[in-house]
Amino acid sequence: MRDILLIGINHKTAPIELRECIAFSKDESSTAIDALRRIDTIHEVLLYSTCNRVELLMVADDRSQAVDTAKRFLSDFNKIPLAEFEDCLYVHANDDAVRHLFRVAASLDSMVVGEPQILGQIKEAYRGAAQAKSAGVILNRLMHRAFFVAKRVRTETGIGDRAVSISYAAVELARKIFGSLEGKRVLLVGAGEMAELAVEHLIRNQVAETLVANRTFENGLELARRFNGQAIRFEEIPEHLRVVDIIISSTGAPGLVIARETVKPVIRARRNRPIFFIDIAVPRDIDPEINRLENAYVYDIDDLKGIIEENIEDRQKEAVKGERIIDEAVIRFREWHEALDVVPTIVALRAKLEVMAESEIKRTVQAQGMCAEDAQALQRMMGSFINKVLHDPTMHLKRDGMLGDKSLSIDMVRKLFKLDE
Repeated sequence: MRDILLIGINHKTAPIELRECIAFSKDESSTAIDALRRIDTIHEVLLYSTCNRVELLMVADDRSQAVDTAKRFLSDFNKIPLAEFEDCLYVHANDDAVRHLFRVAASLDSMVVGEPQILGQIKEAYRGAAQAKSAGVILNRLMHRAFFVAKRVRTETGIGDRAVSISYAAVELARKIFGSLEGKRVLLVGAGEMAELAVEHLIRNQVAETLVANRTFENGLELARRFNGQAIRFEEIPEHLRVVDIIISSTGAPGLVIARETVKPVIRARRNRPIFFIDIAVPRDIDPEINRLENAYVYDIDDLKGIIEENIEDRQKEAVKGERIIDEAVIRFREWHEALDVVPTIVALRAKLEVMAESEIKRTVQAQGMCAEDAQALQRMMGSFINKVLHDPTMHLKRDGMLGDKSLSIDMVRKLFKLDE
C-alpha cells in the first residue's frame, strides 16, 4: 500500500522570517508542482502555501526516500540550506497525515481557530494540482473528503460562530446592541484594512447605508465605491452624526478625531435616539468622555478584546467536537485506502479461479459430449460456486483479517494462490 505523506512548516514551528523565505507564490506553486510530479519516487503531489504554513502532500512507495526528496526540493527551490530549516519541518504519514490535513482544512490547526480563509486556499491548491494532473486516485479522494469534513465541522460545531477579529467583533457588538443592523446607518471613520473588513461584515448584516470619512478623500471614495457606500469629507462628520446610528473609527491619527464638544450639541438634535461609537484605533480616535453624555455610548479596543478572548475560549470548546468528527473521518478514509489493495487481490483471485473453471468445463464438455444447453448450465453452476468460494475470503480481507494487519492477510492470499507468478 502506498504511503500518504505530509511534510510542512507552520506558525507553530517557525518564525515568520523563516516562513516567508520558504513560501511559494501562485506561479511558484505551479512550477514546483510541475517539477515534483516528474520525480519518480513521488506518485501524487499537492502543495499549498499561506502566510502561516507551507505543506507538501504526497503519495509514495518509499517513505524515507520521498521525504528526503521533498526536503531537498524545498531547499533547492528556495535556495536555502536545509540545515537552516530542517528542525522546523514536521513529517506525518498515513493516518497522521490525513488527520493533519483534515484539521488544517477545518481550521482547527489555524492561528485563529475557525477562520474560514484556509479552506479556500486549500481548494485553490487542489485546483492547481488537478490541472497539473499531479493529484491521482488517492489525493483526489482525500481532498474531497477533507472538504466534506471541513464543512461538517463548521456546520455541526460553533467554531466559526464567535467574533475573533477586531473588525468582526466591532460589528458583532453593534449587532448585539441593536438586535439587528438591518436599516441602520453606519459611519466609518478611516479607510484602512480594518475599516474594509468592517464594511464587509456590515454588508452581510444588511445595513441601510454606509458612510466613509477619511482624511484623504480619494481613499475614502475608493472604499465607498467598492461597497456601494457614500464618501464624505472629514469636515462633514459633525453634520452626519445627527443621522447615523453607529460610528466605527479606525484611523491612524495621533490624537482624538471625535471630541465630546463635537457630539454634545448633536444629542439634542437626535431627540433621544442612542448613538454608539466603536473605537478600534490605537491610539484612540473617540473621546471616552462622550460616554458621559445621555444616550451616547463608547466602546474601545479593550472592550472588544475582552469579547474576543471569551469567544476564543468558546471556539476552543467547540473545537473538541470537531476533533471527534475528524477522528471518525480518518478511520473511514483509512478503510477506503486499505481497500485499494484488497480489490486488486480479489479481482486477481477471481480471474484465476475462472480460468481454472473454464478449462475444466471445456474438458468435461468435450469428454462427455454435452450439448450447448448443458454446457451453459455447467458454466452457471461454476459461476455460482466461485462466488460462494470467494465470499468468506473477501469478507475476511475487507474486515482486516481477524483484526490483524490487512497487508499480511493480502500477502498470504497472494502467496497461497500464486497470484504474483
